Amino acid sequence: MMKRLCQWILYRLMGWKKDITQEHPDKYIICLAPHTSNWDFIIGQLFAMAEGMHTNFLMKKEWFFWPLGILFRSMGGIPVYRQKSTSMTDTLAETAKSKESFKLCVTPEGTRSATKEWKKGFYYIALKAKMPILLYGMDYGKRVITCTKTLIPSGDIDKDMEEIKLYYTAFEGKHPENFII
Repeated sequence: MMKRLCQWILYRLMGWKKDITQEHPDKYIICLAPHTSNWDFIIGQLFAMAEGMHTNFLMKKEWFFWPLGILFRSMGGIPVYRQKSTSMTDTLAETAKSKESFKLCVTPEGTRSATKEWKKGFYYIALKAKMPILLYGMDYGKRVITCTKTLIPSGDIDKDMEEIKLYYTAFEGKHPENFII
């Protein structure tokens, strides 16, 4: 019932489409960009529910106040404490290795504001846990959610990040001025 409702809202009411060509194994990281608006989260959650996907996601800890914290955790949210020096990538990689199924969605910009420096934690988690990175793009201009590329981390982070960023040059965020490659 909820799946059909989300399909109706996202695809019929809001007019979004999907172009998903990549296999989704039992373990993967979704790299989702551009991230320029809070609407990205809403549309992403509608998409996940419409497609019957359940992925965890990282979100800054400031969003986990009562009662939203309870809601976000129940949806798969993992708070990120950016002020503390923690080994979150190591912890998540170890968790991924120990589980039969592990799905995590990350926005590499780490913010809705314009930033040239993308966070690389998602890459290190995938590298350490030997998981693929599915490149998902949300294009507001075309109203399409796309995943047509999978990247297997090679260990050459500069080369791989350049390839990832190149993939996202074709996508328009809700606020394009906030998306810098």
